[in-house]
Amino acid sequence: MTVSRAVKHQLAPSGILRAGINLSNFLLVSGSGPDGAPKGISPDIARRVANALDLPLEFVTFERPGELADAAGKNIWDIGNIAFEVDRAHAIDFSDPYVLIEANFLVRDCANFHTNSDIDRRGISIGVSERSAYDLWLRNNFKLARIVRSPSIQMSHDLFFENKVDVLASLKPKLLEETENNEGIRLIDEPFTAIKQSIGLPKEKQDSVAFVNEVIRSSIRDGWLAGRLEKHGMTSKLKVPVY
Repeated sequence: MTVSRAVKHQLAPSGILRAGINLSNFLLVSGSGPDGAPKGISPDIARRVANALDLPLEFVTFERPGELADAAGKNIWDIGNIAFEVDRAHAIDFSDPYVLIEANFLVRDCANFHTNSDIDRRGISIGVSERSAYDLWLRNNFKLARIVRSPSIQMSHDLFFENKVDVLASLKPKLLEETENNEGIRLIDEPFTAIKQSIGLPKEKQDSVAFVNEVIRSSIRDGWLAGRLEKHGMTSKLKVPVY
């Protein structure tokens, strides 16, 4: 893949591509290697971009996606692997998504909830991981239910199992694990949203966005992305977009 000098300078003016990585999503970051660098599909796609640029890569890690988003435009990262959300688009330009992650509701068997629309009612509380992409979606789309936010995915799950909220909103693969390990709960089958995991860039870098999109699309076309998902055991948990 050819890349112009202008795009190379626009994406990584220091000569090193600094990739912001959100560590909180277990589907995208599965741990760290012997050198301390994060492992998973999110770091892999950052390496793919750096290799296409023929530049060294430096990881800049964040504990939560909101912290990564807050750093946009502060000369901390050059690309940030983060989910697309309209609320973030004022500071970040987003690439096409490289994977999709479904988000669903978990409820108790005894609850009178059967569809997603049943849940947006007055008096209903929903536990959610604060400033996640699906939290932003709920904020923009649910008007009646009360959203109860926790600092992490696990803490939002704890809220539900400690009977502090009526409904749990979370990533479908994590919720399926809960249904396998706990009785008396069920998943509402239809996702309420699909999270578009993308590469973010600081605003006003449209030429670079087009380049990153081509890296993503070629990674899907040539089977590289499918191979990485298989390596990390995520083939059944993450969906690859079709372009």
